[in-house]
Amino acid sequence: MRVKAVSLAIVGLVGGLAMSVANAQEIIKIGHIGPVSGPQAHFGKDDENGVRMAIEDLNAKNPEIGGKKVKFQLVAEDDGADPKQGTAASQKLCDSKVAGAVAFVNSGVAIPSSKIFNDCGIPMITGAATNPALTKPGYKTTYRVIANDNALGAALATYAAKTLGLKQVAVVDDRTAYGQGLADVFKKEAEKLGVKIVATEFTNDKATDFMAILTSIKAKKPEAIFYGGMYGQAGPMLRQMAQLGMGEVKMFGGDGMCVPELAKVAAGAKPLDHVVCADGGSSLAKMPGGTEWKKRYDAKFPGQFQVYSPYFYDATMLLADAMKRANSWDPKVYIPFLQKTDYQGVTSKIAFEPNGEMKNPTYTLSRFVGGNKTAIE
Repeated sequence: MRVKAVSLAIVGLVGGLAMSVANAQEIIKIGHIGPVSGPQAHFGKDDENGVRMAIEDLNAKNPEIGGKKVKFQLVAEDDGADPKQGTAASQKLCDSKVAGAVAFVNSGVAIPSSKIFNDCGIPMITGAATNPALTKPGYKTTYRVIANDNALGAALATYAAKTLGLKQVAVVDDRTAYGQGLADVFKKEAEKLGVKIVATEFTNDKATDFMAILTSIKAKKPEAIFYGGMYGQAGPMLRQMAQLGMGEVKMFGGDGMCVPELAKVAAGAKPLDHVVCADGGSSLAKMPGGTEWKKRYDAKFPGQFQVYSPYFYDATMLLADAMKRANSWDPKVYIPFLQKTDYQGVTSKIAFEPNGEMKNPTYTLSRFVGGNKTAIE
């Protein structure tokens, strides 16, 4: 009896091992880096949610790549919107042997980090970092799924000059790669269109007191202020404009301030009614899958949506799509397939130029109506 019992136990063990091997899944690590702490945490958490949602959707389909069952796994790191922390996080993902990364809100973090990913041969896609310098090196590992600052700055300058007929504008930036880069594009394009730049000032991305800058600008009588920076500074600036009697002065800015959170930080300041801001990409209502995707996002992450998460969702899906077409998650094998992407995403139809920029990127201009971000038709 004991021999028979032992034999049955061995048979059961072998059978269990066989089933375990048959059901074994290869783990494919996808990295995310963003500011999930600090003043820009709203952005970082929203983006990470987009990646997480994509990974859940991929795994729900019991994916196979190259005839092997696979499971995608998120490896998330915090960059605190700081270049040093971001490059350290990038190296950490390289050391963790992620198959790809979907990362970065800030261009100042993305630009130095892109070299690290290139050196370790891992593709990196951003759905938020917009400085054109990111793709200038021509790394085969760097991609962007959103319009860059050349498109956003030019669109805002054209709207200011041609649609609103503005003649005098002041420019302020936060000296980051993103803020200064966007402000420089706006300034150059606005001057081409006959707008006079009456003042050029700068601050930093941690500042909250702008009274001295605004007092100086007020004396120049601008019709609008262009701010190159994030919502965390734009909000207090709007409040202080109101305190200085500049309630009718317009404010222009890019995607860094073009978020619902701006209304909260501005706390009902009158100049919020005169904000015009630009996002890369279409409004959710005009995205091919935006409305339905947003319903699913809100069910999973209520109250957390900002702006970039659908782009981070699509970027994650792009990595998986390239791996499937290549029958491999080895970056050396699937990067050429990533370069030849032709993918219908939630945000748009995505294909890349040789330098990793999107072909035919779109943008959306928005206002804040009753405190709600609203696309300008």
